[in-house]
Parts: sequence; structure tokens; C-alpha cells
Amino acid sequence: MFQQVLIVGIGGAIGAALRFTIGQWLESSDFPWSTFIVNTIGSMALGLFTAYSLNANFSEQTVLFFSTGLLGAFTTMSAFSFETMNLLKNENHYTAMIYALSTFILCLIGAFLGWEIGGKLQT
Repeated sequence: MFQQVLIVGIGGAIGAALRFTIGQWLESSDFPWSTFIVNTIGSMALGLFTAYSLNANFSEQTVLFFSTGLLGAFTTMSAFSFETMNLLKNENHYTAMIYALSTFILCLIGAFLGWEIGGKLQT
């Protein structure tokens, strides 16, 4: 159990650091681009990794590191929720609606495309 927690923690630290770095590059006060981008990319990456790992016979540790750790920390539902509420509280209703709907739709499309691509990759 301790080894699994450590593996998830190391992956999570890397994913959180990547998310923070992207956030620093894409700071914007008008639209939460960094969260939008990391959630979309992360959804696609998780779909790809999951589908590929089903055929690749990755170890439990590898799956925990990448899916639960790295990609789990890279993507962020809590920041998405906070940013959407912040837009609504600042009466940016149209922007909040566009942000929420586009995030939802593109993350699903990204996960689907990742799953399709990952399923086609040969091991």
C-alpha cells in the first residue's frame, strides 16, 4: 500500500507542477485558458493511455503513476468549478456558459479521440 501511495504521489507532484507551469504561461484575466487547456489535453491523454494500457499489459504501478498520479493531478475539476463560479459571480454569464460548455464538450471529445487512438496503437 505504501508503495502505491508513493507512486501516485510522485506522479501527482509531476502532474501538478506541469499544470502550474502551464498556468504561469497562459495567465489570462478574461478566460481561464490554462485550466481549459490542461483539462482538454489531460482528458485526451487519459483516454489514450487507458486504451493503450489495456493492450500493453502495463504494471499496476505504471497505471497508477500515469493515470491516478500524473494525469489526475494535471487535470483539475476543482479549478474548473471555481473559475466557472468566479465568472458567474463577476456577472460574466456568457463567458461562464461558453467556458463550461466548451470544457465539457471538448474534454469528452478529447477522451474519445484519445481512446480511439490509444486503441489503435500496437504494443
